[in-house]
Amino acid sequence: MPKASTGRFWAVLLASMGATLVAIYVSLTNGVFDLTVTDVIKTLLGIDPEPAHELIIFDFRLPRIVIAALVGFGLGVAGAVIQGITRNGLADPGILGINAGAGVAIVVFMFFFEEKIAGSGWMSALAMPLFGWIGGLATAALIYLFSWRNGGLDPQRLILVGIAAGSGLGALSLYLSLKMNPQDFEMATIWLTGSIWNANWKYIVSILPLLVVLVPVILSKSSVLDLFQLGEETAKGLGVSTEKEKNVLLLCSIGIVSACVSVSGNIGFVGLMAPHIAKRLVGIRHSRVLPVCGTLGMLLVIVSDFVAKNVFSPVELSVGIVISIIGVPYFVYLLFVTKA
Repeated sequence: MPKASTGRFWAVLLASMGATLVAIYVSLTNGVFDLTVTDVIKTLLGIDPEPAHELIIFDFRLPRIVIAALVGFGLGVAGAVIQGITRNGLADPGILGINAGAGVAIVVFMFFFEEKIAGSGWMSALAMPLFGWIGGLATAALIYLFSWRNGGLDPQRLILVGIAAGSGLGALSLYLSLKMNPQDFEMATIWLTGSIWNANWKYIVSILPLLVVLVPVILSKSSVLDLFQLGEETAKGLGVSTEKEKNVLLLCSIGIVSACVSVSGNIGFVGLMAPHIAKRLVGIRHSRVLPVCGTLGMLLVIVSDFVAKNVFSPVELSVGIVISIIGVPYFVYLLFVTKA
């Protein structure tokens, strides 16, 4: 890697991490109840803690920030992987139908099981993410099955099947949610539009192991993603076991997306925008693109969540709506650029 490229990569990575830290600071100190930096530091370090400050930071603000950071990082990395495998710059984790599959599972849980296990501690807190994760993986397995063609995984067929599955499962989610009582319908609607308002430490525990295990596997395959950009036949000629590598990378990205969607709902466009911005900043080598995608995704979701909960206060928007307001125009711009 050229020295200048290395310097640019580190400059961009550190700048995005610095911007993320600033966003975390702003989100921690500002809201309906403002806190000073001293209040935050004392509370975090346990120095003369005040119960009100501990409640605000540890029960409300910090879990939301951590969930937003983890979800943004995961969706950014997964988006880069999916675009790399399909060699389609308009691909996004939501396009594969995984979000819709997790959504159906969550709505089924709310409709049939939520009241039965309410108040059962850890089981109650982890059941919804678990249902979402299982739903995402089951949908991915189905899409994977229909995308298999001529002894291999067809990337273009994968996207088409994913779009069809997402549309059908989205309709099923709507049908089930309309059968709910008004309170559960409101919760389901908020979740399906993408929201982390109900974030807690148990949700963090439920998704962190998957990210810790799967993200390093993807990072170790960055050179393989580079070779995929040369075309599948060229990659085979260079000694890459293309089907095996595609399977590993796709399963890792599916696991990450399912885990993220299971605690945050249907947050779209992060996996679309982060890779494009990262490639414009640091080039196309995935050893640089993947870390920058993760930090940009963190920044995007943290800032969007802050906007969602404060700009229209006391009304709170879903973070998915805020990101969509940014993402839809960007997607249209990419369509025109690609067409050109």
